[in-house]
Amino acid sequence: MASIALRLFSMVLMSSMLALVKIADMRGVAVVESVFYRQFFALPLVLIWVVRGGGFATVKTKRPFAHLWRMALGMTGMVLNFSAYTLLPLAEATTIGFTVPIFATILSAVLLGEATGWHRWSAVLLGFVGVLVMVNPGVDNHLPPAGVMVAIAASITIAGITITLRQIGRTEDTVTTVFWFTVTSLVPMGIAMIFFGKIHDPLTWVVLVAMGLVGGAAQLAMTASLRFAPVSVVLPMDYSSLLWATLLGWALFDMLPSPTTWLGAPLIILSGLYIVYREHRLQRSQAMTAVTPD
Repeated sequence: MASIALRLFSMVLMSSMLALVKIADMRGVAVVESVFYRQFFALPLVLIWVVRGGGFATVKTKRPFAHLWRMALGMTGMVLNFSAYTLLPLAEATTIGFTVPIFATILSAVLLGEATGWHRWSAVLLGFVGVLVMVNPGVDNHLPPAGVMVAIAASITIAGITITLRQIGRTEDTVTTVFWFTVTSLVPMGIAMIFFGKIHDPLTWVVLVAMGLVGGAAQLAMTASLRFAPVSVVLPMDYSSLLWATLLGWALFDMLPSPTTWLGAPLIILSGLYIVYREHRLQRSQAMTAVTPD
């Protein structure tokens, strides 16, 4: 129960952070700035987490280059994801973000040679049908094509991050991964701020500080939820973010999802849930096989 509550709370925080990204964009903040301040103001929370969890000795790593690769993917994904939320309504950007498991399945099969049965390929196809229904290309064009393409690119990149984290997770714990991602990302983003950084009014600074703190808290709550239950139990809670995005979009921007979004979203969500279910079933089967005596 605690794991589900934490995961739901993290989704509320994550949706709130992305709403703040959209507000910051409306106040003239560049996406690069938002990404930098998201990481910068989240750093104190991460440092407190590390210190309370055993100190800096616990985040020593033997795989620095793996963390650098994860950082490069993470920063690319964050820039693309933040850009998608500035270009699209909250609910639509969130729904396209649900395609991450679909692209992770494809990348795992193509890049890692992972065996993928017809069950998961069928789920992938269902997910793409859901995207087509939601985007409704060539009919009403209610979504800007550039925003849709950026959102899909973000999902592909985040899917790559998911696969990378699986590899790193074999030798590194979550605290180590989060710490090095937060710290190393500030270097390239700090350099980028030389070109993109601007002076803002006090209210905009409040938005930026809140964005970093809320985003950092969301990441910590999301990670903490995995301490009490496996991924297969808590991951379905991520789809609640569509509810929070819809409420925030209506309350803050007077935007509600289009009818095609309500038609396509269930297909995308069902696709993602089925992929998670099949992967969990496969992992359980492999675990049982590993402990079965000859």
